Order: sequence, then structure tokens, then C-alpha cells
Amino acid sequence: MIPAAASNRGHRSAPLLLNPALPMTQTVPPFPQGQPPSFRSTVHGTVFGGRERHLGGVRAGDAVRLMADPPGQDEPGVWVHLVSGEPIGHLPPEIARWLWPWLVRGGVAEARAVRVGGEDAPSWRRVVLEVSCQTGA
Repeated sequence: MIPAAASNRGHRSAPLLLNPALPMTQTVPPFPQGQPPSFRSTVHGTVFGGRERHLGGVRAGDAVRLMADPPGQDEPGVWVHLVSGEPIGHLPPEIARWLWPWLVRGGVAEARAVRVGGEDAPSWRRVVLEVSCQTGA
């Protein structure tokens, strides 16, 4: 269960579920064949819409939330949000293409920052996440 007023600091040991709104009894959909259930990914789009202002507080080990775009988008994405709700970017499109459909069917994953670079790091390499998908296996 996700604490209602969780912040990035002090809640590093409590992983966050990707789709916390799902009932606890829902079965996990089949995981996309040939895709890794655990992987590392950069966070893209961190410099748009003022998102970079939230990066200063992100530390390695911090849990983040992954949020699938709602159905009906031309190219749906998977967004990365701080525990407090602010968006900081999105997963690369090549990951979103297979992860998004699984998530909207009820897939669940945990994500944590494993590396956070400073302002001198290229924006697309500034935050690296480790994502673990719950495959039900």
C-alpha cells in the first residue's frame, strides 16, 4: 500500500506500485513475451514544462511512480512522477511501446532512481531508473 502523504525522503524502503488503483485481487496480465521483467531506463523529457525544477530533490534510491497515459493517445507513453505527484519525464518510446499496453491491462511495476546526475549531465541521461515488473511468475 502506498502511504497517502509519502515524500521522496524517508520512504526509500517502501516501493511504489505502478498501478496502485487496482484491486488487490486482480490477476496480473500476461507479461509481454521477449521483454525483460526488470530493466534500467533513462528518463526522457526532463527539461520540458518546468520538470527540471523537481530533479534537485531526487536521490539515488528514491521511489518514483510510473503512470501510463490514458487510452486513446496516438503514441501513449509511460510517465515518471515523484511520489508527491510532480511529473519529471517519461520512459523512452521504445520501452513505452511494450510496457504501456501491459500497464493499462493491469500490469504492476516498481521503479526507483538508481542514478541522478547534476545539471551538467545531458538531460536524457540525468535520471536512470530501475524498473521491476510484477509478472506473477
